[in-house]
Formats: sequence, C-alpha cells, structure tokens
Amino acid sequence: MTTELQADVAIVGHGPIGQTLAALLAQRGRSVVVVERWERPYALPRAVAYDGESARILASAGIDPSLGEHGRPLGDYVWRNRAGEDLLNFTGLDRISPQGWPMVTSMYQPGLEDALIARGAELPGLRVLRGYEATEIADRGGSVRLIAEPRGHGQGSGGHGRGPLRVEADWLVGCDGANSFVRSAMGTRFTELGFSYDWLICDITPTTPRDYVPDNLQICDPARPRTSVAAGPGHRRWEFMRVGGETAADLDSPEAAWKLLAQEGETPENATLDRHAVYTFKAGHAAEWRKGRLLLAGDAAHLMPPFAGQGMCSGFRDAANLAWKLDLVLAGLADDDVLDTYTEERREHVQHAILRSVELGRVICEPDPGIAARRDAEMTAELRAAGGSQQAVLEVQALSGGLLHATGGDLAPNGTVGAHGTTGRFDEIVGTGFALISADPVAELLDEGRRAFLEKLGAHVVHAVPAGARPGARAAARPAAADEVIDVAGAYTAYLAGRSARAMLVRPDFAVFGTAASPEGAAALIDDLSARLAPRRAT
Repeated sequence: MTTELQADVAIVGHGPIGQTLAALLAQRGRSVVVVERWERPYALPRAVAYDGESARILASAGIDPSLGEHGRPLGDYVWRNRAGEDLLNFTGLDRISPQGWPMVTSMYQPGLEDALIARGAELPGLRVLRGYEATEIADRGGSVRLIAEPRGHGQGSGGHGRGPLRVEADWLVGCDGANSFVRSAMGTRFTELGFSYDWLICDITPTTPRDYVPDNLQICDPARPRTSVAAGPGHRRWEFMRVGGETAADLDSPEAAWKLLAQEGETPENATLDRHAVYTFKAGHAAEWRKGRLLLAGDAAHLMPPFAGQGMCSGFRDAANLAWKLDLVLAGLADDDVLDTYTEERREHVQHAILRSVELGRVICEPDPGIAARRDAEMTAELRAAGGSQQAVLEVQALSGGLLHATGGDLAPNGTVGAHGTTGRFDEIVGTGFALISADPVAELLDEGRRAFLEKLGAHVVHAVPAGARPGARAAARPAAADEVIDVAGAYTAYLAGRSARAMLVRPDFAVFGTAASPEGAAALIDDLSARLAPRRAT
C-alpha cells in the first residue's frame, strides 16, 4: 500500500549535508521529508574535521559544534619528506577563528551525525524515512513527485511500514552522494578534472596511550605517500597511497592494512582496526546544481580530494546558502530565480576548493624521486625563511556574482558582543538571519519603508558600539539603546574600518551582502536587496 506525503521540501539522502539542510529548513517552519536508502546511519567515520565556518553553520542548525566527547580543536599540522625533514609546519589551528569557533575541529563523524539526528528529532516539521530508496523523480512544473521503494524493513521515523512512498513537494534536493540518483534524474553533466588516486583508509582506535606528535602529519614519500590525522578524541586515521605494482585488491584486506600500520607502530596489541577501505580520490563538479524544481548539494554536486579538508565543509556551505533562499521562495518573499544564484555562487566557490585540493594532492602524491627531491629542496628553504613554522591561515574564498551587492562576498565575523547584561558570540546574543550592522545609530539609517522591509525578512538591525565608547560598557555589556550591542572584542569596528564602511548588510549564510560608507549607502544596500528579491508580478 502506497503511503502519500506532502512537504515543502523533499531531501534525498540523510548524511551530514542532508541532516544539516533539513534542520536549517525545518527550524524555519518548513515541512521537510527526507528519504534515506540505508536503514541505519553509517557507524564509522568518513570525514574527520571541519573548519570554523562549518562550525558556525552547524551552530546555526541548532547543535553544539564542539561535539563534547566527540570533538576537539585540531592540533598542529606538519608535512615531512621521506627523510623526516619538515616541509610545512602549521601551528595555531586550535585558535578561535573570526567565525567564533576553532579554526579546525577534529571530530568523530558518528558523533556529529548523532547530534544532527537528535536535532532533527526535535523539529516537528521534519520526517526522516530510512530504508527507502528513491526510484523515480518527476518535476511536474508546480511541484515534484518522488517515488521511493522500501529496502529491508523500510521503517522510518515517521512510523510508516513497508509500502512504497509517494512524496509531493514544492522542491527536491539531492544530498545523496557521489553516485547521486537525483543528479542522474536531472541529466546534468559531471566534469571530472583527471586527478585520481587510490588510497587505503584505515580507521583505528588506540587501545594503549600514545602521544601523536605532530597531531596531524603528511608524509610526502614518493615510495609511499601516507597520512596520519586525528579523527576525534580517541580515534585515529591512517591513509596509504597505492603505488606502482599494486592493485586496489592487494590493499583491501585486514592483513594488508596491518602490514602497513605496523610500519607506523600500530599493531593489534595497541590498537583496534575499526575500518579499512580503498577509496579513489576524485575531483569534479556538476555543471548544473538546479534544474527546474530539482537541486543538488554536497557530494552530489562536487567531489574533491581530502587534502584541503574542504569536502564536507563545502557541503555545509551548500546547505547554508540554499536553506534561506528556499525559505524566502516558499514564503513568497522572493522569486524562484533567486535559486539560480545558489548555483552561481556555490559552483564558483567550490571550484576554488577543488583546485586547491588538487594542488595540494599533486605535492603529496608525487611518485617520482627526482621531482620529489626538487620539491623538498624548495619547500625546506621556504620553511627556513619562515623561521621553521607558519601560523596557519585558512583561506576564505569570497563569493562573487550571484545575490550580492558590488561590495559584498566576504564572510561577516561572529565577534564577541554584549547586550542585556551578558556577552557571547554575535549569533547567540543577537541571533542568525539577515542583519544590518551599523557603526552609527540605527535611527539615522532607516526610514519607515526600509525598516518594514527588513522586518518582513526577520532581519536584526543593530548599532555596534565600540567597547571603549562608554565607561564600563565592556564589563556591564549594557547598551544604552535597545538596538545597540557592545562590540566587546572590536570585530565589527575593525571589519567596517578595514573597508572604509559605516554599515554592513549580512545574509543568513553569514556572507556580507554589501557594505556602505554612509547612511545613503546603507539605504541603497537595502533597496538593492529589495529589488533583487522582489517577486515577479503576474501579467
């Protein structure tokens, strides 16, 4: 017997990206149905870390991105050659980023997914149906029909049994991974960049205490490139590249894994082998991320090698970018053309991450001893010139094009502010969503019409007052006006001053829509956003 459901948004795939997108939509009041082919969450890690922006996105979805026992700030990150000489030595990855969270968090992925699943269970508009495989998708012009057939027992959190599902939704998003059914249904081309290597992945749990120094290590050995990284508290990952004369089958066994691990001091006497698998690292992206009422996010839209640690992070950015745009369209506050800016913004942004990952991979995966020797000489010389270590700086690629004013595209800080007698991150004290942040009193910026427009969007309008502007403001965190916050750490004062601006308009995905140097410029920012969101009038 077919079960019929309706939703604002249907999502295919309930990994971390589908989980995050579903939570971001459902907490905005949207009805969401998620279909997942596997009956249970994958119990082993795949990704092992995420950056500060991703942590901010996860916090905005309603979970604590520090993850308690399943997460910790990442330690140092070192690249060494075959002789054990440092080629790169990054420190400071555990410090707080401008996004308000550690630059990189090392995490155990099952713990992350448990937190996201628990968050989803708190949201009444979200139904997750596990054990159902999407088999048919039809864009009907005004809606999307999804047919899913049960696998195994086909029992989901919505309490439905073994019959097939038919879901009618306004929009459908494929978060269903590298072999995406939704991408196939869209008929979009997937372009691979020709960078492909096989690596044996070994996840272990040390059973006797061991200090891993450095915390994260790339060994650029042409005879066998390999990697050792933290995978959350109490967990470790080793990776070994397949080299000439080997097949993937040669590596894909516990015996082969333990043989390579033993060379690194890991044995059955001091560690448990949780998983071994041979993965083919690839790089590429879909040509179209939207076709009619169908959209893609995460690995369904892009793949990249793990060397820059941006695969899952890019998927979180997809979810953050897409969620607020879908919400505006569903609310009738924007025309569906705004969804075309999702592809425009995210595709170009992720291409930068892919190319950076490939660039790093070419360094790490170099098999030619002569080329590797020249690489080593250049990199060791650069490291000596830097004093033996480098302060880690995560490159934040600005958005361009799309739904942005000419002065927009950067990430807004999530600085420490004070209000109502307390201090904390801006997102926690003020809230998330649209925000107009001004160095001048708000009354000087907004007339009644522009204020009404921002209220319709649910925007926060705040005057950021420097901590030294009023005696005691830093300690008391008590602004003089209801729309004031104390810029405790000076993040907003510095950001605006660095751009010769007096105001900034921030989008719900934390991208700056634009900055303005005057009250007139701030009014122009709001007018630009209003004009670009305005739904087309029927003729």
